[in-house]
Amino acid sequence: MFSPDLKNALPTTDELPCSDDTPVDNEDQNFLPNILLFLLNSIWANRLDWYFGVDMGVYHTTGVNPRVPVVPDAFLSVGVERKKGGKSRKSYAVWEENEIVPIFTLEMVSHTPGGEYEEKLDIYRKLGVLYYVIYNPEFWRRDQHQPFEVYKLIDGNYQLQIGEPYLMAEVGLGIGRHQAVIAGIQQEFLCWYDEQGKRYLTDGEQAQQERQRAEQLAQYLRSIGVDPNNLPGN
Repeated sequence: MFSPDLKNALPTTDELPCSDDTPVDNEDQNFLPNILLFLLNSIWANRLDWYFGVDMGVYHTTGVNPRVPVVPDAFLSVGVERKKGGKSRKSYAVWEENEIVPIFTLEMVSHTPGGEYEEKLDIYRKLGVLYYVIYNPEFWRRDQHQPFEVYKLIDGNYQLQIGEPYLMAEVGLGIGRHQAVIAGIQQEFLCWYDEQGKRYLTDGEQAQQERQRAEQLAQYLRSIGVDPNNLPGN
């Protein structure tokens, strides 16, 4: 806990930039984290105790200067207001969130290495982030790592975890990779899984499944001599 004097001396999020203004060097750095956000909006639609930030500054006092943020590609905090004071956040300052640090951070490795395996890992370790995921689908051989790695903070240090999808029991969600067609393009993306390892579907996938079920029902009705377009009540 911060002392009242220290907390009063810290800047407010109204005074702090929302990010470090460093542009991403590929479109997936924004696109893929937003898929996780949109999925979570559906999965936790009835919960108001979480926040998922994309490319947003996280301000904290475990670094050299509380005005210098760490900017994950995505992060999740649990136990905070969905909308702080009913408004959208400009940035995330730990001292304005009852000292609740993100429970999960995501870094996506791009063409230009960003210290994901060294500096960022150490920042999140000191901050106390429980789960740190590094997604590196293109440059993992260059970096001598695996394309998808989950680190868990155990006794003050990160330990690489085994298994995919990986269940983050404290979060109640698993995370892993999946290949699917999104916006007409076949590609790999990150997605959430339930505690039984079943993947949560995107809105588009759910709509497609409903169309397929409707078409299967229509075909069955035709096979028994019933016109699906001329049912009672239609």
